[in-house]
Amino acid sequence: MSSRRGRGPGLSAFQNNSSLASSYAMHGDALKAANMEALKTQLSVFQSLVHNFALTHAEKIKQDPALRNEFHRMCTSIGVDPAAATNAAVSKKGAGGGGFFSMMAGRDDKEFVARVALRVVEVCRASREENGGLLGVEECRQRVAKGKGVGGAMDVTSDDVLRAVESLKPLSGGFSIITVGSRKMIRSIPKELSTDQSTVLEAIQIQGFVTVSMLEDNLNWENARAETVIEDLLSASLVWVDAKAPEKEYWSPAFMHDDD
Repeated sequence: MSSRRGRGPGLSAFQNNSSLASSYAMHGDALKAANMEALKTQLSVFQSLVHNFALTHAEKIKQDPALRNEFHRMCTSIGVDPAAATNAAVSKKGAGGGGFFSMMAGRDDKEFVARVALRVVEVCRASREENGGLLGVEECRQRVAKGKGVGGAMDVTSDDVLRAVESLKPLSGGFSIITVGSRKMIRSIPKELSTDQSTVLEAIQIQGFVTVSMLEDNLNWENARAETVIEDLLSASLVWVDAKAPEKEYWSPAFMHDDD
C-alpha cells in the first residue's frame, strides 16, 4: 500500500488534462468565431451608414475637396470602393448605377483622378527645366489649382495629387513620389536618386543651400565625392549654383517655395 501511495499521477490524469485543454481550445475557437461574426455585422452596418452619408451630403462633399478626400480615405479603410457601383438603395434614388464619386461629386472617381493626373504631368513637364524633374507635392497642387493649361483650374488637395501620381505608375513614365527630408516630392524623371544625392538635397532643404566645404566638414566626405555629387545634381538641373558667393553655393529650386 505504501509503495502505491508513493507513485505519481497515472495515465488517467494525463488524459483528463488533455481533454480539458481540448475543451478550452474548442471554447476559444467558438469565441473567436462569435467575435468575427459580430465584427462583420458591425462593419456591414457602418458601410450602410457610409452609403447613407454619401446620399445625404452629396452636394457638400462635391464642393469641399478636403471632405471629399477624408470620405475617400474612410471608404478605403473599411473596404468600400468609392469608384465601385452603388448598391440597390442608391439606384432607387436615381444614381443611375454610377460610383460613389459620380453620385456625390458629379463625376466618376477614376475620371477625376485621370484629369488631375493629366494636369500633374503638364505641370511637371512645364517646370522640369527649372527644377530638374523634382517638384514639391504642395507646389504642384497650387499650380494645378491656378488652372494654367489643359482643364483649367481644379480645386484639389494634396491627397488628390498623390492619388493622381500613383495612377501614373503603370504607364512607366518615371513619375513617382519620393520623400526628401520631411517633404513629399514628385519625381518626373526615370532616373533614381542616389543615396548621396538624396543626402545633399535633404541638407539643402534644412540649410537652404550647401557648399562643397559644408559637405566635407559635416558629412566627412572626401573632396572628390562632394564635387561628384554636386556635378551630377547640376547636370540634372536639380540644383543651381550661386557663383558670386565667396564659395560657390548650391541651391535647389524645389525648396525655394515657402508655401510648401
